[in-house]
Amino acid sequence: MSKEVAVVSAVRSPFGKFGGALRDFTLPELGGRVVAEAIRRARVDPADVEEVATGVNLPGADRSIARQVLIEAGIPTNRVAYTIDRACCSSMAAISMASRSIRLGDTKVAVAGGTENMSRVPYFLTAQRWGHALGDLVLKDQLVIADPMTGKPRAVQVGEEASEYGVTRAEQDAWAVRSHEHYLRARDAGKFAEEIMSISVPQPKGEPVLFSADESVRPGTTIEKLAALPTIYGSATVTAGNAPGLSTGASAMVLMSPEEAERRATEPLAMLIGWAMASGHPDRIASIPAESARLVLSQVGMTIDDMDLVEINEAFAAVPLVSTLVLAGGDRDRAEAIRNKTNVNGGAVAIGHPTGATGARLVMTLIYELRRRREAADESRPYYGVATICGGIGEAEAIVVKVAGTA
Repeated sequence: MSKEVAVVSAVRSPFGKFGGALRDFTLPELGGRVVAEAIRRARVDPADVEEVATGVNLPGADRSIARQVLIEAGIPTNRVAYTIDRACCSSMAAISMASRSIRLGDTKVAVAGGTENMSRVPYFLTAQRWGHALGDLVLKDQLVIADPMTGKPRAVQVGEEASEYGVTRAEQDAWAVRSHEHYLRARDAGKFAEEIMSISVPQPKGEPVLFSADESVRPGTTIEKLAALPTIYGSATVTAGNAPGLSTGASAMVLMSPEEAERRATEPLAMLIGWAMASGHPDRIASIPAESARLVLSQVGMTIDDMDLVEINEAFAAVPLVSTLVLAGGDRDRAEAIRNKTNVNGGAVAIGHPTGATGARLVMTLIYELRRRREAADESRPYYGVATICGGIGEAEAIVVKVAGTA
């Protein structure tokens, strides 16, 4: 059995902003639509799908999300589905787990991805089941993103780590501006057309409206505007401008064994050749993606210098800045060289970050850009990339991608 896994299709919804066009979709509704489209693009009969892995970070009051996604997508109900919560890593973990099933020979065709609607995350009355005496009721808001064990806001954690590595507020603001500029340039060049599907959004009156563009990007973002913003949650460096918003979106990829893709005469978009999970101290947000990237590159016998492109999730602008510095061994000149090939079409600061769906978005964005670059160069060698993301309580995930060269 091959150690590689074929990516046959990859698609996502547009990523909506907080309270935006996608705010009324349930997680299964949105995820089901995107899974159905991934299956259609793969030219696979829904009955051929044996396994669905769906990442979700903030399920709200709902449960068994993957099972509901499977049914919404029209996959037969006797197929297997499972929901994965590894915080922001969830959909990348879904890809890794579905890939493991394929590599073991348990599954031939699987769908992996994630779904998130941060606009629908409810408030919780966590202590009210047994009644309440006189006094105020306290609502718990999960969207105040903090370490659940210490209560320390993520923005504070990442600000502290950025300061530890000498990454300044000005550098973070500059990276945020870069994210918007790179994204807008890529969008205007039509580079996201391959990965984004349109979503039909019901309206209170009249016909549904097709939603087909990411909502979070802020044209006209400048260093001066970002520098004027206050920091949030007591962070030393993090502002609403150098961090992504609270987003909504879904992503899905159809995966197969190489043998199954060959049997179907299907040319894969790319091959997944390495997977790694990493964990560290709960406060390690900005540097932990570098650790998972190091692990996976070691497994495939490569280095960061062998990668043509890199995707590091912009959970905060500080994350790619710190992680590239770690990957460069602290050498700032080398870090700059790594940054030049990192998030070349912008990142989550511009695109948005629906936490349960972003990991798979990173992988597909990487795949499509690697394909464009290989085709433009018309080279016979394979092109390689690594995608990595932080999440949860000191966690990270990474995947290495190969796009085959021409014959």
